[in-house]
This record gives sequence, C-alpha cells and structure tokens, in this order.
Amino acid sequence: MSTEYHHGVRVFEVNEGGATIRVVSTAIIGLVATAPDADDDAFPLNVPVLLTNPSGSVGKAGATGTLAQALKVIGQQAQAVTVVVRVAPGNDAAATTSNVIGTTNAQGQKTGLQALLAAQGQLGVKPRIIGAPGLDTEAVADEIGTVAEQLRGFGYVAARKADGLALATTKEEATTYRAKFGKRELMVIWPNFLAWNTTTSEAEPVPATAYALGLRAKLDQTIGWHKTISNIVVNGPQGITADVFFDLQSPASDTTYLNGLEVTTIINRSGYRFWGNRTTEAQGGKFFFENYTRTAQVLADTMAEAHFTFVDKPMHPSLVKDMLASINAKGQDLVNGGYLIGFEAFLNPDLNPKEELAVGRLRISYRYTPVPPLEDLGFNQTITDDYLANFAAAVQAA
Repeated sequence: MSTEYHHGVRVFEVNEGGATIRVVSTAIIGLVATAPDADDDAFPLNVPVLLTNPSGSVGKAGATGTLAQALKVIGQQAQAVTVVVRVAPGNDAAATTSNVIGTTNAQGQKTGLQALLAAQGQLGVKPRIIGAPGLDTEAVADEIGTVAEQLRGFGYVAARKADGLALATTKEEATTYRAKFGKRELMVIWPNFLAWNTTTSEAEPVPATAYALGLRAKLDQTIGWHKTISNIVVNGPQGITADVFFDLQSPASDTTYLNGLEVTTIINRSGYRFWGNRTTEAQGGKFFFENYTRTAQVLADTMAEAHFTFVDKPMHPSLVKDMLASINAKGQDLVNGGYLIGFEAFLNPDLNPKEELAVGRLRISYRYTPVPPLEDLGFNQTITDDYLANFAAAVQAA
C-alpha cells in the first residue's frame, strides 16, 4: 500500500479471501402447458421460452389449452420469471400425458418436462417452481417430482382419484391419492379454485396448482423461501370446487383431516388461502415441511455455485480458512435475516484424512436449522377467582 501523502479518498481493491456468496435465485417458474392455437414464434413446441411478464404473453397463448389460463393466474400473483414449455395435445389423454412427460428425441432435443432440464443451458436460468396445471395426471405428477429433484426445485400437483386421471371429488379420494407419493419435492393440493371467465361470463374451475406456482414465486420475491404457501391470500379466485369445512379450533374439521394426511387444501377467511405446509415425503424423513425442502435446496446450490472459482486452486490451509470464514459469514447473515434458526460450517478431521487431502479431496461440513412454520398453536385457558381477592379495595379506589 502506498504511503505517499494524499488529501482525499482512496479505494484499494482486495481480491483475496473467501467467496462472495450470493443466494441462488428461487422465484423462477417452470411451466409445461398445452396451447394448440398459440403463436408458434412466441411459443414453439417443446422449446423452453423465457417470460419476464407472464400475463403480458396471454394474448399470444391462444384461446384453447392450459397455457393462457396458467399465465393469467401466475400473473395475478406476481411478475415472476417463467420458463414455458408448450407441448402438443395428444389424440387421447394417454398421449397427452406422454407429451407432457416428454423424452429426448432422436435429434437430442428434450421435450415436455424434460425440456425444463435444458433451460439453464439455453436461457441461463434454472426453474425452481415446477408444475403442469390441468395436465398433472399421476404419471405426470411422478415426473414432476423427478424433474424437481434434478433441478433442486419444488412441484405442486392436483389430487386425483384412484385411477390417477380424474380429479378427486372428496377429501378421502384426495388423501388416498396423496399416499401414492413419497418425494419431499412435491405437494398435493385439493380442491381447485373457481374463477371468473370473461369469455363465458361465469365462474369456472381453475387448477389450484397454477395459483400455487404464482404464489410461491411471489413469496420468494417478497418474504423468502423460508415461508410456506399456507395462510397467504391468493389473488383472483371467487370460490372453490368442493365444500371444505374449516374451523380454526376444531381437530375434527375437514382441513385438519386433509392436512394431517399431508394434503394442502383451501380455506376462505378474509380471502381465499392455501392451508397446509406438508410435502409428500415418506414418514420418518426430515423434510416434511415445504420450506424445509426448499431451505435444503437453496443452501446446497448457494454453497456449490459460490465456490466454483475455488475448484483447482492450491489447497493451502489459508484457503480453507478463508472459505470457512465466508461460509459462516453468509450463514450468519441468513440467521440474522430470519431465513435460518442457526448455522455452522466446520472442517471435520475424520472426513479429511491425509490420504484424501493428498489426492485433492476436501470435505467442508455445515449444519443448519430451518425455520419451522407455526403449524399448531395452543393456549392454556384457566378460570380463577384470584382476581376477586382485592375486589372491595378496587371498588373503594375507584
């Protein structure tokens, strides 16, 4: 550093130390939809298309299929970055399901849901909120879970009957269907919303999963990935497609029944709201809350992406110290911001014996506690005559 006299301001740029850790972007929707009469230039078949204003593209989505409705609903919740993959309807429901699931064709092009895996390479963004509203049969829901796992994202699917095709019409059908899944990356939702159709001038069913995609992006933008979609007002609906009994204090309500069996439902209290926090993870897992899954995903990608430039650097103890310092600093930032309860990064000697270090392998450990949603709040109410003990004195004082 120069020691010459200077009256003013100097900036010294230091490029040493740990990584600059930026949390990965999570408010990116991956949407697979049909739109037979869409603008082919705006929405070519099986090609990921990047939208920064979903509702602004409704006019190019055409009047048929699921795309226009999904874009409108998403846009009612947030102006979220959305990756759209348009697929062709099949000759029957089974063929449409195959088109939505997608494949890798002879030319090496990924189609349907698989095309979302190519979005980062083609568009520079990774979809994190996955869905195919109105098209998510059981087979599609399974694939949404698989794709979400690969992208470290989260998927929302509708509850269906035992055949995996028709939408569930009762809470029992919904919970029976939910039992078919075991992935932490999925949430099952029942029933659907009713919303006004300006073409038919009446309220019609709209997939609740479309609203969930938009609301999830909105929460990521305004609150954070540590907040579940439960108990937040949803923009747009005028009703729901089935009667759901909700009583805030009753364990015997429909909502408690559904939530207890890991199905997210809908309530109407000062606006329509999703009600439920649970994923479809198998019992005994640690990622039963939606935000637990997303916290794990965000941390994994954040830490990995931030340390890309550290790969192949000389593995000197000072380098590792710098890495630990920056990781712990970012972890503390997340704790201070309310995204985590606690965080600690450390070097476990047992995982880093000299034989592993000698061949260039380093294992940094970190542990964290996600923020649990306040799902079950209780108050202990006691009746007492204690406050009558000084009654006469209180009368005289008055």
